[in-house]
Amino acid sequence: MRKRITSIIVVLLIIGAIIASQALFIVDETNQAIILQLGEPVNIVQTPGLNTKLPFIQNVIYFERRVLSSDAPPQEYLTSDKKRLVVDHVTRWQIKDPLLFFKAVRTEAGARARLDDIVFSELRRELATVEFRDIIAQERENIMERVAESAAEKAAEFGITVVDVRTKRADLPEEVEQSVFDRMRAERQRESSLFRAQGEEQANIIRAQADRDGTVIRAEGEREAQRLRGEGEAAAIGIYAEALSQDPEFYAFTRRLEAYAVVLKQGDTVIIPVDSEFFRFLIDNGLQSPTE
Repeated sequence: MRKRITSIIVVLLIIGAIIASQALFIVDETNQAIILQLGEPVNIVQTPGLNTKLPFIQNVIYFERRVLSSDAPPQEYLTSDKKRLVVDHVTRWQIKDPLLFFKAVRTEAGARARLDDIVFSELRRELATVEFRDIIAQERENIMERVAESAAEKAAEFGITVVDVRTKRADLPEEVEQSVFDRMRAERQRESSLFRAQGEEQANIIRAQADRDGTVIRAEGEREAQRLRGEGEAAAIGIYAEALSQDPEFYAFTRRLEAYAVVLKQGDTVIIPVDSEFFRFLIDNGLQSPTE
């Protein structure tokens, strides 16, 4: 009898556990839930904690409360100046109305597909109004902000809030990328050649100016040197003339001695004619020839 009661209790506990597992569910802080009864939503649970539902006839589906991301594949777009541009973007979004989300797209995969279509459409519309160089240089952030705003308006129909849309990459298509790089390289080479030619022209101008200035400076220096040399020679002549006028004989004597110092060297043998005017002072001072 006791064994039978124990068996009944065990069976009741098992049935109770099964019923409890079917009737109780937990919603944590990262999730929100919808209770479905025979496939139709009957209640929304967005508060974290322990909740109840009817066992067996009701079930629970969970949706993320956190911010999600959709990393769409790169797409090719056409700018206003008819340039092709490949943009790789990522969309961050959040489920705000789980009931509307469930009715509209059912799952996160369905939401990503619908959201990517919306962002592709808005990007195509925005990029078609802006030139290629502006997209690359300065308008990218403004474009993505406008895309995020317009995409948020349309995504609200699915219970989704679009947080932002950002580009990871914006490049030319691979088939035209190399030709563009070659053209850019040729343009840079042309500019560098022009700059080198301009630099060489300026260098020649500066070099010619320096040569002209050097020639002028040398000519002026030579002219000044000749002037000073002439003034010095004139002064020397004046001094010689003054000295000659004071004592012509002494002046002639000193000048002749200076000439002797230049002409006569130690050990030289000199034959002096008797009537030599140059050696007159030597002869007059007793350096006569042996015959006289």
